Amino acid sequence: MRYVALLCVVAGSFASARAASAQDPPPRIPRFVIDLHATVPMFPNDLIDLAASRGLSLAELPGTGLGAQASIHLYLFTWKALTVGVGGEAMVGRASSTPSAAALAAAASAASAAAAAGIPPARAPVPVSERFTEASPQLSFNFGTGHGWSYLSGGVGRSQWSLHPSAEPPGAADAETLPTVNYGGGARWFIKRRLAFSFDVRVYEVQPGSSFGGNSGSPRARVLTIGAGVSVK
Repeated sequence: MRYVALLCVVAGSFASARAASAQDPPPRIPRFVIDLHATVPMFPNDLIDLAASRGLSLAELPGTGLGAQASIHLYLFTWKALTVGVGGEAMVGRASSTPSAAALAAAASAASAAAAAGIPPARAPVPVSERFTEASPQLSFNFGTGHGWSYLSGGVGRSQWSLHPSAEPPGAADAETLPTVNYGGGARWFIKRRLAFSFDVRVYEVQPGSSFGGNSGSPRARVLTIGAGVSVK
């Protein structure tokens, strides 16, 4: 799904560039723009190594959550249909999981069987909290006019990925800052002189973490976010 979304962004970029050439004369992309987006972060819930790095089971990983993203972009120069910009972005995403009644019943049954066999029972599933924060500089390639334009952008920054049982405080692995590459794209359509509707689709490539407390280090992982909101120029 993430690659289909990015392909749509690329196609929209070239469509905007062609539309821009037909206007007479179109306004130029402004000097700067600020984006404020509500986002849906899609955390991986199928990585055994990620769960093991926090002493969790795979079933306890939360998955999809909610978040916010803010960015500012300065546009430096235009060459033909391309405008080059620089800036920065920051995001935060949260998710949580609560064991289902079926999972708790299965854990209780397994604990009874373990007690009858004289072996230690497995830990019962617990509620888990997940929080991801990231910040990075950005380089963008923009296609369109001041009425609306699409873009492709990316950057290299740092992130923190907190993942722990809700009843326990974050651990050392949750406070570690990790190198993170992000890339994606989106578009802005100005419905008023300075206000636009905008969306952004972005992938965060988080590098592996260190091992703490006898757990293995977190693996290289991806977080996909889909956001929408407003832009101000």
